Amino acid sequence: MSAYQNFLAFRRTLPRTPRLERQVVRARGIAFAVFTSPPVEGTPPLLCVNGGMLYDHSMLWPALSPLAARRQIILYDQRGRGQSSAPADPSSASIDDDAADVGALRRALGIRQWNVLGHSWGGGISLLGTANDVAGVRKLVLVDPVWSTSAWMPILRAAVLARLRGEQRDAVAHISEESLEAQDPALHSRYSRAVYPAWFADSDMAARFAPPDAISVTGAAILGRLRRGYDWRDRLRALSVPTLVIHGESDPLPLADFATDPYMLPAARAIVVPSSGHMPFWEAPQRFFELIESFL
Repeated sequence: MSAYQNFLAFRRTLPRTPRLERQVVRARGIAFAVFTSPPVEGTPPLLCVNGGMLYDHSMLWPALSPLAARRQIILYDQRGRGQSSAPADPSSASIDDDAADVGALRRALGIRQWNVLGHSWGGGISLLGTANDVAGVRKLVLVDPVWSTSAWMPILRAAVLARLRGEQRDAVAHISEESLEAQDPALHSRYSRAVYPAWFADSDMAARFAPPDAISVTGAAILGRLRRGYDWRDRLRALSVPTLVIHGESDPLPLADFATDPYMLPAARAIVVPSSGHMPFWEAPQRFFELIESFL
């Protein structure tokens, strides 16, 4: 079967996707839109942090709905994205704000301890947020996460350009890395959509999925700052929470080198998922969910 047929076959084995309950949670001066599946007694909830920096929780739902069978899933729209309010000065926003929001949301929700899952840029938010709130996080799952330094950015661009062809390649090539250091919401949105087909190992899957045309002044400000370079190693060096890294074998964003990147300490292990790109929950769902269930 094709990757898409495998995906459909897997989804048909699942029960009906649970309905999410929406609530507004106020923390750190922001009205956050928070979405929860039904609670499961005796099991810590799982916070899921989406990537993309411009997008809302729908990037991970219903993609991660199989995890709701055994635990409550909590998703939220990051500040200034989706249905959450923006900070007073969106242009000053940084990923440190997003990281501080993770622990603040846990406390505002009255949760003693939860598990955290972060995808892509959401992996970076989850790493920093967990480092700020170690006592509140039981286990951490990172799905195709960004690295602890910005050294991956030129590697990713080269891999994306090598994978795309024709107009798709031109759309990425016409946007320079230097231009992305600006806080231009329209430019960052256009670039995110242009790169999207390269995230998939299977071209047929890439043709069937597309991100929304999202604009976020807050998200663009954060991306612009990160594009100028970052280094979180000192902040993450002492991170001791048990951590699982799941990485698609064909992701153009390569897996960080554990031998040289100290953000993955002895409490972490990495598993590479074959036949998958940046979205293993779509391209290799059975293996992906088995790994998370076993770890949690």
